[in-house]
Amino acid sequence: MQITVLIAGLGLIGGSIAESIRKEHPGIKIVGFDTDRKTLGEAMQRGIIEETATSLQEGARDADWIILCAPVSAILSMIEQLSTANLKHDVIVTDVGSTKRYIMLQADHYLRGKCHFIGGHPMAGSHKSGVSAAKADLFENAYYFLVQAADQEEAPVQKLEDLLKGTHAKFFRVTPETHDKIVGIISHFPHLIAASLVLHLANHPIEGANLRMLAAGGFRDITRIASSDPTMWADIVTYNRDYLLTLLDEWTNEMEGLKEMLMDGNRKAFHNFFKQAKLFRDGFPKKEKGAIPGFYDLYIDVPDKPEVISKVTGYIGREGVNLTNLEIIEARENVSGVMRLSFQDAGGREKARHILQKNGYHTYLND
Repeated sequence: MQITVLIAGLGLIGGSIAESIRKEHPGIKIVGFDTDRKTLGEAMQRGIIEETATSLQEGARDADWIILCAPVSAILSMIEQLSTANLKHDVIVTDVGSTKRYIMLQADHYLRGKCHFIGGHPMAGSHKSGVSAAKADLFENAYYFLVQAADQEEAPVQKLEDLLKGTHAKFFRVTPETHDKIVGIISHFPHLIAASLVLHLANHPIEGANLRMLAAGGFRDITRIASSDPTMWADIVTYNRDYLLTLLDEWTNEMEGLKEMLMDGNRKAFHNFFKQAKLFRDGFPKKEKGAIPGFYDLYIDVPDKPEVISKVTGYIGREGVNLTNLEIIEARENVSGVMRLSFQDAGGREKARHILQKNGYHTYLND
């Protein structure tokens, strides 16, 4: 019997999940729904989906699986819409929302007894967005949260893990509360701090100094996530604001402690402060995918000549390596090289490094 999966929302995440399912389960039919007709057309053209649905209810009617791939506020609306749809009695519904408590409450209210609902959240992303950036291996080695209701049967969760086996993600089962605490401290709160640092810089102009240019070294790196989609992040923090308020209170206390150390001028206390941070940071696993998309940068020494950019990108492009960003560095703070190339993964960076070294360029890593 034909198994059908409905992907509702065909952006980077929805498209990548569809790709991973197709790769692992080629016999499954994948139907796509998206409010953007252009996105649907591109997904069809690329072979990510086989059919399109004109509405969520239409696509849900014949689906054995429904995967809601949208921002949290849109997922909440989709769940309400599904409550009026004619669903199969054993359909399994999941989502990819970045917070889970509101979603699980919404599902319990509208879908209890109508389907098996399992909350989901793949902890991976990319510097690119949209279905054009979708790829089957986006979630490889990333943690994928699965959130069950208290009385959830085990069989549907096992079936979901099997459906998503092609993601090659590491499934991690948690309660909605634990999930929101985890992502609050390792993802949502850092985004707030990064955005605040950028605005702090913007609010402190210094006459005769282009701070934006001078901050393009280490400051640029620690605030990269501040360039994330503001609409998406306003949505995320809204639905996790209580935990974020607690974290901000704790952060305020920590900053007061730093203020006291500065007032005391205690060099030993500061040494201990930086040492503890370094030891903990150095213990991070180097090859794991975390809550915030990783950056794989390669630095190269190049002469300041007009044709150098086209030469470098030409060498890499001809070998089929995907370059996500390029920057000429003028403020070289703690890095070697004057050009920074960014890649989606370590494999692409290593291939590019080999290509450039073969063509006589000196390359550096700054991990």
